[in-house]
Amino acid sequence: MSIARPAARDYAAESMSAPRKDRPPGPLLVRVDPRSDTPLQTQIYAGIRRAILERVLLPGTPVPSSRALAADLGVSRTTTLLALEQLAAEGYLTSRRGAGTFVSPDLPDDGGRDAFATPVAAAKGARRRTERRPALSARTGQVVDVAPIAVRASSVPRPFRLGTPALDRFPIATWTRIARKQLGRLTFEHLDYGPPGGFPPLRQAIADYVSRSRGTRCAPDQVVVVNGAQHGLELIFQLLVDPGAAVAVEDPVYPGAVGAIAAADGRPVPVPVDAEGLDTHYLQRGAATARIVYVTPSHQFPLGVPLSLPRRLELLAWARRTGAWIVEDDYDSEFRHGARPIPCLHGLDRDGRVVYVGTFSKTLFPSLRLGFVIVPEELSPVVQRARQASDLHPATGTQAVLAEFLAGGHFDRHLRRMRREYRARLDALSDALARHCAGALTLRPTTTGLHAVVDLHGVDDRAVFEEALARELEVMPLSNYYASSSDARANGLVLGFAAVRPELLDRGAAMLAEAISAAGRREGLRRR
Repeated sequence: MSIARPAARDYAAESMSAPRKDRPPGPLLVRVDPRSDTPLQTQIYAGIRRAILERVLLPGTPVPSSRALAADLGVSRTTTLLALEQLAAEGYLTSRRGAGTFVSPDLPDDGGRDAFATPVAAAKGARRRTERRPALSARTGQVVDVAPIAVRASSVPRPFRLGTPALDRFPIATWTRIARKQLGRLTFEHLDYGPPGGFPPLRQAIADYVSRSRGTRCAPDQVVVVNGAQHGLELIFQLLVDPGAAVAVEDPVYPGAVGAIAAADGRPVPVPVDAEGLDTHYLQRGAATARIVYVTPSHQFPLGVPLSLPRRLELLAWARRTGAWIVEDDYDSEFRHGARPIPCLHGLDRDGRVVYVGTFSKTLFPSLRLGFVIVPEELSPVVQRARQASDLHPATGTQAVLAEFLAGGHFDRHLRRMRREYRARLDALSDALARHCAGALTLRPTTTGLHAVVDLHGVDDRAVFEEALARELEVMPLSNYYASSSDARANGLVLGFAAVRPELLDRGAAMLAEAISAAGRREGLRRR
């Protein structure tokens, strides 16, 4: 029960004025709740501290003794004594022999009270606080201005969500069984700091996986486990990019890569993408100063086209000739629809110029936050030392679960099931768009990955995006992903088809048709 006595309330009001020498300290306005999980001592400490910070109690104001405060609140004297001693130790209170305890006269005028300010008070003081803050770094604007990768209309996946696999088909029971077994195997070694390159059995399992499925080979020591592909990109660009250096990127491009380059103080240079992927001839002309190129050769993001074999060989020859690095993002290449998986670019590299970035977010689940980079042997110690300077290593327990999931064959079986599932969902998307959106858009051929691209006819993709979001459809405008001028931007939508079941895709296509019509009407009114 809260205790708030009239005498305490009166004293708090009087305390706003200067303290009077002829008035002994009275009870404070402090409320305690014996039923709360917060200890009484902490409640008392927090209540007095808040009164000081919010300037209910001004510097020099007398504070009741621990005995008087205990009697007023109905708690033990030890409880109030400990709270007052803590406040004195932190400098909020001071004692004078023979006079009592007072709010410290040395507190600044604002007393740091903004820590407990109300929203209104915080808004009134926002300008003042901003003026006092140190300036942000010059690169901050470059990082925060990067376009979002996707939108989320709600916590539950909605039709056309990008970047999320079919979580409803993940083998949770198998994963939970392995996790329980790993918990039963915990040793002191698992509880200590782990190797910066990652859990050794997981590194071995990843090396085995890419050799049998991605057409490349590497030693486990070349594998560095990271907290998702985004972390891998940030780590690699921090090591390879000098301030202001040009980094060639595909156009359109994955925004996360642009953000990682900006965080490294690099300068993205857009290179056009056509039906064969990155235009390697333009790379040699329009990005001649670049010594790093970022590519998604197996499934270009967002257009979905693979980098042709002649372009792959030209890209590798360019890297060999110029001494450049190639950062290969192989984000969802495991899922091919009606065709065999294309071997990764790393498998063709004979000069150690390709850094491979992989992720389990698209194959398993995003919150796992585990990915990996494969680097040349001579670069591995450097990457691991840089890793130690940032976040040391991923969580060892989660790595152990994933290692057994891979080594036990569960990952391969899951991929086989999901290839069939995603093909069914892609077919459902194609049928739904033909049924509900015929004439308004055209679906581009989709042979890989978890999203499709459609071209819009006669209506702006950003207008459709706004109307779709109002209907809780999570589409993304294709034009958002271009780094070059508006003249080169395509007008279309990027639609994820993996996150929801086929029947929801059909319902989403019907709502998308409504959004396209509404956007068309809005544009017509604007033109008139």
